[in-house]
Amino acid sequence: MIYEFKGYTPVVHESSFVHPLAAVTGNVIIGKNCYIGPGAAIRGDWGQIILEDGVNVQENCTIHMFPGKSITLKASAHVGHGAIIHGANLGRNCLIGMNTVIMDDAEIGDESIVGAMAFIKAETIIPKRSLVVGNPAKVIKQVSDEMIAWKTKGTQLYQQLPKDCHDTLKAVEPLREVPENMTMQEEAYKTLRDTFKT
Repeated sequence: MIYEFKGYTPVVHESSFVHPLAAVTGNVIIGKNCYIGPGAAIRGDWGQIILEDGVNVQENCTIHMFPGKSITLKASAHVGHGAIIHGANLGRNCLIGMNTVIMDDAEIGDESIVGAMAFIKAETIIPKRSLVVGNPAKVIKQVSDEMIAWKTKGTQLYQQLPKDCHDTLKAVEPLREVPENMTMQEEAYKTLRDTFKT
């Protein structure tokens, strides 16, 4: 759902998809080909939130900040299931792992990868192309070309997802039996494990 708050109405580019079970409130600007998953809450009630083109915010994520702050998730930022971004800025083409928490005034550098369940303290500056893990989070090495290529490929799937949702997603009654002709979805890209084997 999209909610106006104190006269601020979210701006969502027509190519982007906000799931009906997500909540986007107030001073939020969502660029082209963005995906906002069910259960996500993007609260622009106390400050402005900008999602540049190609950003995805997956299921049950929260994006918010203290009053008077504004934040930007730069182009192709990828926010994994259940992550919390509280008053932090995300760099271009970065990956934020599932259930990560990033606190106020932190800056995540371009093309960085933050591992699942990491905790990034307030005001932490993560240099570009860093691999970050742990609680409290630490930079453990630089992101390789292979790692960023894998991340970029995964994000491209999410950039296609808004169109797929606009074209095919609809509320239906469930089937009561498995159809005989039901098939698996095609393999869209190599897994991380397979990428590093080659």
